[in-house]
Amino acid sequence: MRTKFQPTPAPLDTATHARRSRVTARPLMGEDPALRAAYRLCRRTTRLHDPGIYALIQLMPAVLRPPCWALWTAASILDDLADQQDVEQAERVARIQAWTQALRRDLAAGTSTDPVRHALVDTALRWHLDLSSLQGAVARTVDDVRDRRFVDWPEWRAWCEALVPWVDQVRHLFEQAGAPMTLRLDRQQDYKRFIDGAQLTDLLTDLSADLAQGLLLLPQEALDAFPGAEDDLRQGRWSPAAAALIGELTALARRWVTRPVMTRGMHPGAATVLNTAACLMRAQLDAVDAAGPALLKRAQRPSVVARTRVLAPARLRSALAWSLTPLTVPTPRPPAADTSDPGPAADGTGFRPPPSHPDAIRAPQLAADQMPSHVAVIMDGNGRWAEQRGLPRHEGHRAGIAAVYEMVYGALEIGLRHLTVYMFSTENWKRDTEEITTILEATQRELDEGPLRDMNVRQRWSGRPDRLPEDLVHSLRREEHRTRTRTGLTLTTCINYGGRDEITRTAAALAQAAREGEVDPHLLGEDDFARHLPHPDMPDVDLLWRTGNEQRTSNFLPWHAAYAELYFTPGYWPDNDRSDLWQAITEYSRRQRRHGAVPTPLPSPENHHSPPHIQPDPRHRAR
Repeated sequence: MRTKFQPTPAPLDTATHARRSRVTARPLMGEDPALRAAYRLCRRTTRLHDPGIYALIQLMPAVLRPPCWALWTAASILDDLADQQDVEQAERVARIQAWTQALRRDLAAGTSTDPVRHALVDTALRWHLDLSSLQGAVARTVDDVRDRRFVDWPEWRAWCEALVPWVDQVRHLFEQAGAPMTLRLDRQQDYKRFIDGAQLTDLLTDLSADLAQGLLLLPQEALDAFPGAEDDLRQGRWSPAAAALIGELTALARRWVTRPVMTRGMHPGAATVLNTAACLMRAQLDAVDAAGPALLKRAQRPSVVARTRVLAPARLRSALAWSLTPLTVPTPRPPAADTSDPGPAADGTGFRPPPSHPDAIRAPQLAADQMPSHVAVIMDGNGRWAEQRGLPRHEGHRAGIAAVYEMVYGALEIGLRHLTVYMFSTENWKRDTEEITTILEATQRELDEGPLRDMNVRQRWSGRPDRLPEDLVHSLRREEHRTRTRTGLTLTTCINYGGRDEITRTAAALAQAAREGEVDPHLLGEDDFARHLPHPDMPDVDLLWRTGNEQRTSNFLPWHAAYAELYFTPGYWPDNDRSDLWQAITEYSRRQRRHGAVPTPLPSPENHHSPPHIQPDPRHRAR
């Protein structure tokens, strides 16, 4: 399996390449000869194995090229290790884990005897990079994908997302250098589509190599639209159906990578890099379109003339842009004991478990069919809790943060898969300015310093970026990206969220998809709508719990909670802890869910065994 990187004949032998490397690089960091040699190796590896990526890196300012070479080479090595089809999967996994474990030790030591890791460690420490995205991608690439199939485009995108570990690192490098590749908040969707287009372009380019390995890494919904095309491609036949499918996909990829609005307002140097990448991909798609049956025999590449037509003016524009831009090269920071997310496959020991309940209360044991998959919570009563104690309302929100952590700990202990909390609604902007500021500042602080960083919690955000502080939006998206490959609890935090707004935005996305020919408006169903929600993989809510003695859903997850069991409790949110979550789940386990069907007869009293009851915490009995 290979995305974003051209196939190589064998995994990279870094020691051999180091001995052979005679290429000089201009602005290598540090005077250590071994470090300079390590960066030269990374430069040569990038140039040999992906000239397109190398050409794009050359459009960047000179100080950013060495770290980009190091990032690409490290990702390529891991990809090669995962791609060794003549090696058993268990051995591939072991080799990848050995490499990443060595990287963790090297990061702690601040150096490495392996030249690629030596350059990568210097890059990570000097530029303050969080390498969790690189290690998180490892957990996804070790899977055997010979029979990998994707039902639809959202599933395909979820798979691709974890296989591009270096894109956001490059954006971070630009930011650290003082020339941020800033994306407007209203252009985030364009950026995601651009990445989708890059992935699809790469898959079409390497179609012959993938087919030779028995892989056809395209969503089933795209294949089904052209009956017979899948069998023809797998058999190496260039049929009218196969040609129509490839033509449709190249047109789709071309639309996805053509996003000129994405770079408006961006630094001209960074914009040149992205716009040139789009031009090179369109040239690549032209080559795919023109290949015909040859596409099934070998990878097609743009001609030298086509590449030169794109790169020559881009080099002039980028040189001018960077010559007028003062850049910053940070000094290395001291190595830390742990500078990256451990990840489920990084050290073999897993994540830190949640702390025990202060009163040693333990989670109930419920059968799998009695457990909800998704619990959503409206955390009501923070302000009233504070007023009851003679405190300003905003102090209640500080206390409410501790209750959120308690719920996360309880969800981890009982094995809940999805927990969604309503932290700040689109209607909450009507509140006092100090209260709003406290909520947003507390959220920012917890994202930066919270206790969930080393737990198996995948963090996600749902809501609008409008009106939120830009730093907060950046932190929310950073944590979402950093934890995206974790496999435990998915914690979705709804900030500046409104249910009707979510439905309106989804309808707009669906209309845009229809306009671009991705869906037929005459054949739309609920599944089509669900696929265009901000988080299409979010399951329906099984249990919606509201505290604070209010009994309404307040515009919270109207699509997902259509069949949710409702559970209302009188206590204010800060008074709750994980035992209250367990009590809510236990109550859910007693209910009979029918979804419009005829109710199942209840068992006779003598054979009926009630689910375990959670003894309420004595602190909460007098609410």
